[in-house]
Amino acid sequence: MTAVVLTIGGSDSGGGAGIQADLKTFSALGVHGTSAITAITAQNTLGVSQVFGLEPDVVRAQLESITDDFEVAAAKTGMLHTDKIVKVVADHIKKNDIRLVLDPVIEAEAGGRLLSPDAVEALKKDLISLAEVVTPNIFEARALTGVTVRDRESALLAARKILDMGAGAVIVKGGHLDCTDLLATGDFDQFIPGERIPGENHGVGCTFSAALTSFLALGCDLPEAAVRAKRFAEAALMGSIRVGRGVGPVDQLASLRHEAECYRRMAGASMDGKI
Repeated sequence: MTAVVLTIGGSDSGGGAGIQADLKTFSALGVHGTSAITAITAQNTLGVSQVFGLEPDVVRAQLESITDDFEVAAAKTGMLHTDKIVKVVADHIKKNDIRLVLDPVIEAEAGGRLLSPDAVEALKKDLISLAEVVTPNIFEARALTGVTVRDRESALLAARKILDMGAGAVIVKGGHLDCTDLLATGDFDQFIPGERIPGENHGVGCTFSAALTSFLALGCDLPEAAVRAKRFAEAALMGSIRVGRGVGPVDQLASLRHEAECYRRMAGASMDGKI
């Protein structure tokens, strides 16, 4: 059967991040994506102009409709917006014993606050302890721990503080440093190197956490899922597109488009040979 995954987060009207990026990632990786929307953003490549949070009961109804029908292999959170929504999500994850990837989305890459200060505290108090893995970038790590991440040593310190909050594991993403990610668990630490890739990067964090969720749902262990998710996000960055007047989105289907183009060229060469 096809694995079912769940994303809980905000809608990006510009189509580059949030629920839209997650669902494109799920589709590219061959899992069935379901979603519970927490907020609707008026957003484009230039940033977030307005956020319209949904009522907690609306979020709860979406979550219940999903788990009433589907067997969810893994879930991820993105923008949760308010402390009340954080608590609704935490209650549902705990009640249904769902594997959770927590992406602590606090601000949009192009600009705009997405998580209230009260919600950050609720995240630390109610949700982090339910997460199999938490995936902050260096700025989110600082917001959660107070540690300014400048290098590998400070990344380890921030990760251990998040582990102390009850997380099963932490991946501190190094895209704003040397592109080396840190995977930290209670048993081992692993650095996952990467390379600086030029291009548009709107939605790369959502894409990484959605890919991580997908690979876990497909049966990968955490270290393998972390490496595969990083490579998938890099491929999406390499295929990023310039649309709008600001920071353009990554392309989750870039590798598939490249493969399809190779097949088209091979088919064309074959037809030319026959002629």
